[in-house]
Amino acid sequence: MSVLEDRVLGCLAASQIGSAMGAPVEGWDWRRVEERHGFLDRLLPYEHYGNGWQRQPGTTEDGIERQRVFLRAIRRAGGRIGPDDVAAVWREEVDPEHASWCMEPFDRHLIKLARAGVPASRLGSFSPYTNLVSLARSCHPIGLINALNPQQAWEDVHHVGLVLQAPAGAGMDWAGLVAAVIAAACEPDAVFEAAVEAGLSLVSDEIRREVERAVEIADRAREPLAMREEFAAHYSGTGIVYAMSHANEIVAKAMAVVKATGGSPRHSILTAVNFGRDTDCLAAVAGGIAGALSGAADLPDEWIGQVDAATAANPHTCLKLTLKEMAGIVTDGLRSERQRMEQYSKRLGEVL
Repeated sequence: MSVLEDRVLGCLAASQIGSAMGAPVEGWDWRRVEERHGFLDRLLPYEHYGNGWQRQPGTTEDGIERQRVFLRAIRRAGGRIGPDDVAAVWREEVDPEHASWCMEPFDRHLIKLARAGVPASRLGSFSPYTNLVSLARSCHPIGLINALNPQQAWEDVHHVGLVLQAPAGAGMDWAGLVAAVIAAACEPDAVFEAAVEAGLSLVSDEIRREVERAVEIADRAREPLAMREEFAAHYSGTGIVYAMSHANEIVAKAMAVVKATGGSPRHSILTAVNFGRDTDCLAAVAGGIAGALSGAADLPDEWIGQVDAATAANPHTCLKLTLKEMAGIVTDGLRSERQRMEQYSKRLGEVL
């Protein structure tokens, strides 16, 4: 396995493991997690949406279902994707009945609009949630298919993301940051600071300040979980729909988690699921970035096997592949992109 193939697998595997491990305690205060589980370090069964479906340990949730839609679109397109590719998957490859079991209400609403013929680039304008983490916590494949090219990853998120969010919303820029950092992290000699700076060079001063504050908290922390109280002073919103799931909170904290854990996917996941609030989104973002930086080596085989088994048993997911097979979709797409660039370069050389 090449370095890049390992980074792709590490990113997707850590994001999906983090999602599955964080889901049973999603929305809990970190003190409640500690009282119930001590230090949560295992995959547990859980139920979402109150629909009676008891998910076996390792089962992922709505954010990863979006990620899998992006993977299907990459496989369908054979490389980089746009909003039309995602809408085509929604129209032709996602069963709305199954989506109702494993996606959020706004996802299902957008799928219905796509199937009704609303143009793909207009779909996100019908979502009322402009700053949610829904795109930032699922855009890993967009960063990976643009490996080594953070500028292009940023641009593709703002294009593909039109199916999920309004273009003027802050959620789009926070997602662009995540994808750009993942693309930069795929460099063979990448380090956290350089990868983050590659993403921060593309964002507003406001986003830069929020990320730099988060990383500074990580620099001062004696150990990763010691950051929880200080972050609780910054992010403590409640009382509205998705109060814990705003992109700025999740992405900024994810950067701090990756920094504090030295870029370890395993420790990033464990820190995130014990951090409280939107644990599954935090673990998916932090784990994905750490996996792109460090690969899959420190992810326990037991975790990977459990997620693969749960995916195979999941009656509702749109992509029943192993984590290695999902990573193969991206690496196959990257090879196709390389061939396209080589053909273009050759043709350009012939006419210049």
